[in-house]
Order: sequence, then structure tokens, then C-alpha cells
Amino acid sequence: MKVVLASASDRRAALLKQVGISFEIDPSAVHEEINTNRSPKSTVLKLAKEKGMDVARRHSHSLIISADTIVVIDDNILGKPENVTDARRMLQLLSGRTHQVYTGVYSAEIGINGTIEKDFSFAERTNVTFSSLDETEIDLYIQGGSPFDKAGSYGIQDDSGSLFVKKISGDYYNVVGFPLNSFYQHLKKHMPHIHQKLFLQL
Repeated sequence: MKVVLASASDRRAALLKQVGISFEIDPSAVHEEINTNRSPKSTVLKLAKEKGMDVARRHSHSLIISADTIVVIDDNILGKPENVTDARRMLQLLSGRTHQVYTGVYSAEIGINGTIEKDFSFAERTNVTFSSLDETEIDLYIQGGSPFDKAGSYGIQDDSGSLFVKKISGDYYNVVGFPLNSFYQHLKKHMPHIHQKLFLQL
């Protein structure tokens, strides 16, 4: 059985490699449209499932893994910035305050005939506190190009966005983009045979 990551995120790919999972990448073409009438949890769950279902149609005898991450502050959902002005607005909102990072994960076992045999989904939340940022720090970060492929306009793991983070309460890997522990536990509970193959065989 092959594993398929339905995401073009280098960060998610790196995390799956970190825990020894071999996989191929087949990004979803689903547009990440955010409905502000939905709760953050239901938003990421819906988007993750839509991405996973989109990619599942192209594969058989596979485990599909998809995810979606958003940043939330004052009940406002921050996705990826549309432009420089949007990135600046987001970073100004986050400066000196605590926000929430939600990641929704969807995983489906696709049978030999292409049908979904089993699936599960879950959402993880982590609180992140920023130190206060001045305009020079924000402008330099934006000029480096880092914000434009990241929810909330920052990354915690591989660039200077890590310097903005004062405190985390919850799963660090959730902020990176994929909550490893929760995925491991849900796979163990819902698909023990696949969990065995991926993690318990030498």
C-alpha cells in the first residue's frame, strides 16, 4: 500500500519524512476558500477532507493524508496573505498578542477498487504568543518573501519568523503544519493495521 500526501507543503513532507513514512506527493487542486460563517475547527476539517477526497479519486490501494492550517485571532481566520499589504496587516494583528493555530487532518484508506474503506479526521489547536514587532521587523520579513505561502503570514520552523514567537501552548508541530502526535494516535485507533505497517515493522 502506498502513502499519498495530498499537499504541496514542504513542511508537511519534511515532518512525514522525519517519522520515517515513505510517500508520494499529489497535491490537491481544491481552492482553499474560507467561509467566515464557519468555526475555525469546522473550516479546517472541511478543507482537509475536500483536499483528501479530491486526491483519493486518483488513487487505489493507498493511504491518503491531507491537511489544512489556519491562524485565528479575535475570531478572525487568517489564511495565506494575498499580497504585501495583507501580509503586513496580519503581522500587525499578531504582534504582541496570543493567537490560535488550527490544523485539520483527513486520512482515508483507499481499497484496490478505488473506494474508501476507512477514514478519519480531526482538528488540533495550539496557542501561540508573539512578542511585539516594530514596522522595520515586519517590513524586512515581508521583503524576504517568507509570508506568502504561510497561513497567518509567518513560519515557525525554517526562517526568521521563529524569532517572533515568545511562547507556545500545545503541539509545536501543529504550528509547523501537521500535528504528528494526534495523527499517530488516530491512525493507531482507527487503522491499526496501517499503523502497524508504518511504525511497528523493522
